Amino acid sequence: MDRLRYEPFGERLAPEGEARQVSRASKYLLWTGTGLFWSLVGAIVLARAAFFEPGVFDGFSRVAAFAKALIF
Repeated sequence: MDRLRYEPFGERLAPEGEARQVSRASKYLLWTGTGLFWSLVGAIVLARAAFFEPGVFDGFSRVAAFAKALIF
């Protein structure tokens, strides 16, 4: 009788002989999804950099300057 193996979170691991090959379509879909995700991340970061309003954090700089004046 074959011993069952489990990963640390309790999922049953397939025996080594039952491992299936990953299809070419699955690989391309994974690459496409990953590329789309990172493209969107890059677009969001660039949009935030382009439309950043410098006055948003002025209140924080005043608080930081006040804290620095209290310490020194």
